[in-house]
Amino acid sequence: MPTSFPQVILSLLAGIIAIVILTVRLRVHPFFALLIACFVTGLGIQLSIPGILDLMKAGFGDIMSKLAIIIVLGTTIGVLLEKNGSTQVMAAFIVRLVGEKRSSLAIALTGFIVGLPIFCDSGYIVLNGINKSLVRRTGIAVAVMSVSLGSGLYAVHCLIPPHPGATAAASTLGVDFGRLILYGIVIAIPAMLAGHAWAVYAGRKDAPVSRVAEEEEAVLQGTGSPSVLRAFVPIIVPIILMAVKSMIGLEHAEGAVARIFNVMGDPSIALAVGVLLAILTTKDRKHTLSGNLASSVEKAGGILVIIGAGGAFGAVLSATNIGTHFSEALDMKVLGIWFPFLLTFIIKTAQGSSTVAIVTASSILLPLLPALGLDSENGRILTVLAMGAGSMMISHTNDAYFWVISKFSDIDIKTMLRTHSVASAWMGLVTMLLVFILSFILT
Repeated sequence: MPTSFPQVILSLLAGIIAIVILTVRLRVHPFFALLIACFVTGLGIQLSIPGILDLMKAGFGDIMSKLAIIIVLGTTIGVLLEKNGSTQVMAAFIVRLVGEKRSSLAIALTGFIVGLPIFCDSGYIVLNGINKSLVRRTGIAVAVMSVSLGSGLYAVHCLIPPHPGATAAASTLGVDFGRLILYGIVIAIPAMLAGHAWAVYAGRKDAPVSRVAEEEEAVLQGTGSPSVLRAFVPIIVPIILMAVKSMIGLEHAEGAVARIFNVMGDPSIALAVGVLLAILTTKDRKHTLSGNLASSVEKAGGILVIIGAGGAFGAVLSATNIGTHFSEALDMKVLGIWFPFLLTFIIKTAQGSSTVAIVTASSILLPLLPALGLDSENGRILTVLAMGAGSMMISHTNDAYFWVISKFSDIDIKTMLRTHSVASAWMGLVTMLLVFILSFILT
């Protein structure tokens, strides 16, 4: 029996509410919350249990076939650069380049660069020692420095592959990774600056830290670590390879060089090159490589099961024909690019995880793209960027990243809400404004 529009909407809302209650109130892992949401929504539209299971298996397998290798390789680059000291080398270089007088901007830039291959929570933990050192050496308030660092990491985490949310959304909507990375970097820079600017403004009245004599710290000196060039290469080369393939349009080009770049620009191959370069920058490869690779796979596994469950939820949602229902009932083109932003914003604020918010929203949005007027190559890129903007808003007490910054920097909750949470809101708004402007250029 065909389902009505109100029944579809109620079933969808029931699934989203189930995710929020299970993850926020009951502290259930997002993997299980998404699986339960599949049954809540599926049963709501009168699907049989065997039918729901078949859809879940198909959706899980489909998204894994597209993303598993990319996520594992991206995670591996981050872990290797963290373990071999490259992240500290990059941080020290940026601080020297910008100068200690602009230490809060320097630490934001450090977070931005280091955050390209490393997830924001891991990146913050890795760079926290450098952050504390700069606080002691400059006397700048802890909240200013910490939120600036957090903003740099957060901007790339929400917008740019190989981070899991953007990667999953790009795969679901069929977006070219190279173009998304290029547009994402351009838009993430103002987002980072917005977070940094708010941190400086909100922390202007905070008590400065007592300065101590400058220390000869191994972290900032890069003792025993790779050179600056070797530290940056594993990040820069994969980005260039993917960008060249995307921007030059090598898919249909002829010639040996074009074919080589066409293969090397594939995200899986480009990231594999990054992994190889990261291995080559590690001096003690024999004794550390095996453990680092194992750590990378274990870390990626937790992310992949969430993305896979999101794919399962998406497959169930596709069975609701929600796109047809919405296009018949509403003039979705009036909302346009703002709908992906608002949808992801609501899910993120309610349940806390940027990754879960983007994965869930992308599954809902896929069938709605024609009704929104976004069913084109550029429209899909804009949709992913708009979801990235929504996934920034608003990081508060139900977000694990909020607590990473708070606990590792010893910042109280009131100060965190005043600085970090508001900064995340400004970042999302600035990003969405830029996406909205970009939509006039690309469409």
